Amino acid sequence: MPIRIFIDQGHNPSGHNAGAEGNGLWEQDVTYAVGMCLADLLNHDPRFTARVSRPTEDTVLGTSNLTSLQDRVYLANSWPANYFVSIHCNANANPEINGGEVYVYREYTQAYWLAQHILNGLTEWTGVRDNGVRVNPSLYVLRKTAMPAVLVELGYLTNEADARKLAENPRGFAWGIYTGLLSYFGLPML
Repeated sequence: MPIRIFIDQGHNPSGHNAGAEGNGLWEQDVTYAVGMCLADLLNHDPRFTARVSRPTEDTVLGTSNLTSLQDRVYLANSWPANYFVSIHCNANANPEINGGEVYVYREYTQAYWLAQHILNGLTEWTGVRDNGVRVNPSLYVLRKTAMPAVLVELGYLTNEADARKLAENPRGFAWGIYTGLLSYFGLPML
């Protein structure tokens, strides 16, 4: 039985629950591209099956910020997924702030260990700085999912070097998450 991975490409293309922007990039465009690359990698590996929250670039979930988050959680819980990976990009008023981090609901859980593997994969394959695994129980998608869930912040759109990596190499970020999943499950590369 393949491992079911639900990939949530954070934010909507416009309107409510739209994402951050920086250096000419929109978060929702980056998360869509990385999510589709990751789904492609997982769905070409017979040990996994993946679904995405936004199957098309113009898919809009919900009618408000809250219902957008509720829809994403509902899609994962009703499948039901074995693991939930939400993909995001960060922004900061200080353009020097850079790197990737992964958020989880609680320390020392399966999600926490998965987050460490994913962050290792991201830093190895993209060169983004490792900002660590962080606990944030207030994040809706981490609180409401019925399976281990991680929220991956790929890098900072507001940092020129991170933005360049995100623009030029979405597949590298997807590959980093994919190799992190393989490492977490102890699976060899096919």
